[in-house]
Formats: sequence, structure tokens, C-alpha cells
Amino acid sequence: MRTSRPISITLGDMQERVDALKAAGRYASTSEVLRAAVRALEREHAALDAIMREEVRRAVEDPRPSLAGEDVFAKLEQRYQQDLKASKRDA
Repeated sequence: MRTSRPISITLGDMQERVDALKAAGRYASTSEVLRAAVRALEREHAALDAIMREEVRRAVEDPRPSLAGEDVFAKLEQRYQQDLKASKRDA
């Protein structure tokens, strides 16, 4: 019994890339290309999740004192205003 079901998709300009991968002999079918693409996307998401978990872990374990949200936003606003002035001068 089949565990998957056929789907219909439109690849647009990506069709040329899929065809090139098949022509090069790397994949036998469009289905193989798309399965490999989904696996690659899953690996990418897993890697990004690991990076984010590590960043959160480092932030939680950071011994430096926390900053007040108001201070952070005030500094961000100040930097934004400086960047805005600089971009107007350069224009």
C-alpha cells in the first residue's frame, strides 16, 4: 500500500534547475529532487534551531547584569536617528 500521495506543483523558473539536476544524473526524477530539497530544508531548520538555542543558552548564562528594556530601546532609537541623519547627508 502506498504511504504517500501524488501532488501537483508549479516550479516556475526553478523547473530549469530541477531539469539540470536530472540531466546531470544526480537525480532520476523530479520527485527525488523535491525529496532531497525537503530533507535539506529540514537540516537547515535544525541547524538554525540549534544556533538559536545556543544563543539563548549563552544569553541566559551571561553573568553581566541585565539591561532595562527602556534603556535598550532608547539606545536603539538614538542609533536609528544617527543613521537617519547620516543617510540624509549622503543623499
